[in-house]
Amino acid sequence: QVQLVESGGGLVQAGGSLRLSCAVSGGNFAENIMAWFRQAGGKERSLVARISQGFSTYYADSVKGRFTISRDNAKNTVFLQMDSLKPEDTAVYYCAASILAIGTSGPLGGSWGQGTQVTVSS
Repeated sequence: QVQLVESGGGLVQAGGSLRLSCAVSGGNFAENIMAWFRQAGGKERSLVARISQGFSTYYADSVKGRFTISRDNAKNTVFLQMDSLKPEDTAVYYCAASILAIGTSGPLGGSWGQGTQVTVSS
């Protein structure tokens, strides 16, 4: 299995931007579907965005038009550009990887990162 390390979280004012990164080691990065999930206090972890091996993307309705997922196979890294941030985007953001599938419940037979905190102040 691959190892995932997220970075880029922090505190930002509403309307601001952050860029999360997830560096992947082990395995063949290009073979993995990659995704970002988030978990706010007291809530279940939810799928935010997903990018396939062929660069097809999926976004949750709550972030469409504001967040952009991308991947750089040469750098073994997946990114989440978050613009027009809202207080309700406050959560711990997790990176996930799987060579099989990533659904709303998580990566099938895959891996999770340790998470990075994003806090959006009003």
